[in-house]
Amino acid sequence: MQIKLSDHFTYAKLLRFTLPSIVMMIFTSLYSVVDGLLVSNLVGDAALSAVNIMFPVAMLISAVGFMLGTGGSAVVARTLGEGKPELANRLFSMFLFAVVLAGGVLSVIGVAFVEPIARIAGASDALIEPCVSYGRILLAGSVPFMLQTSLQPFLVVAEKPNMGLILSLGSGVTNMVGDWVLIHLLGISGAAWATVAGYCVGGVLPLLYFVRPRQGLRLVPTRMYVYEFVQACGNGASELMSNISSSLVGILYNIELMRLIGEAGVAAHSVMMYVDFVFVAAFLGFSIGSAPVVSYHFGAQNHAELKNVFRKSLLLVLLTSAAMVVLSEGLSRPMCAAFVGYSPELLQLTVHGFRLFALCYVFCGINIYASSFFTALCNGALSALISFLRSLLLRGGLVILLPLVLDLDGVWLAVVAAEGLAAVVSVILLWRQRTRYHYL
Repeated sequence: MQIKLSDHFTYAKLLRFTLPSIVMMIFTSLYSVVDGLLVSNLVGDAALSAVNIMFPVAMLISAVGFMLGTGGSAVVARTLGEGKPELANRLFSMFLFAVVLAGGVLSVIGVAFVEPIARIAGASDALIEPCVSYGRILLAGSVPFMLQTSLQPFLVVAEKPNMGLILSLGSGVTNMVGDWVLIHLLGISGAAWATVAGYCVGGVLPLLYFVRPRQGLRLVPTRMYVYEFVQACGNGASELMSNISSSLVGILYNIELMRLIGEAGVAAHSVMMYVDFVFVAAFLGFSIGSAPVVSYHFGAQNHAELKNVFRKSLLLVLLTSAAMVVLSEGLSRPMCAAFVGYSPELLQLTVHGFRLFALCYVFCGINIYASSFFTALCNGALSALISFLRSLLLRGGLVILLPLVLDLDGVWLAVVAAEGLAAVVSVILLWRQRTRYHYL
């Protein structure tokens, strides 16, 4: 039986409704993991460092898609909750057209200036050639990448999370098979082509569903709705900030590691980021899957169900956080060995760093959920504040300051300290806003 946004959610129903989004986000994150795994083992650690230098740049460019997808889906879900389905369709169409236009412009700029961008991102003379080869193709695929990330929350609003999961699985299989074939033929460029092919499956095929004449959310003729567009940008400002910040901080980490120990540090950080993509994807998927439910009941002024969903979601996030810390600490060596097991020295460096880095999972779940929760309530300012603190200000500042005291360990612990301080802010904001939105 299909679950509706208007339903009453038990723990089982909430997990069933969000599970496709969770699996979808985890599988999407595996694209990068497979790239890194095969590039490292088939091409070498220098190529792995090049991928890690250029991927944050692609994420930086695609941040607009994240913003319009998450912020726009909150506006569309609220509009549906208010009983205005035709307006919801016109708003959805406007957001999607904006994603395509922005993606096209940013792709052209990225491809034209790929070499100076790679230099700014931290590429050394030894890494500039693989960075340019990988980055030019990856940045050319910004439109399908942005479509994929923006359509995921809209598929949940359309009450089709399983379709999003199926498309994501298809995208992932395309990427993984393409990696295996094309890396053997083209080296690091093959990894980029495989990634873009995966983006096309996950970002272009869903358009066929929304183009068809049908009941429910679909593409229709539209116009510019300035107020709703600005509101969506404000709602999604946290996701924009989070992606921009993560990209900038990733670049900053690479620069700092190049300064401290060179290319080996960047390679070790690459492994941590690949594992982190998968772990954090669980929190992101749950947040994406539950946000339209929050937006719908907020728009319908159903405070009782809003309280129910919030309390259940918070408990699930906290339990998952504890499980992730135990899992990541216990499996740190085999996970790292899968990437750099061919180099005992690099493996030891990576395992030590990851065991420190993994302590951040105690705190990051509540930060990700709190930011998404405020986005769903159409309070982009508070959502952006949490994202800005955890992703840019604290991580960026601490990765510069802590190594002055703790040397290399300060780089790995900077994330833990940043997430912990941000969690304090998240809890305070959730407590202070409870009477305004009636979720407690």
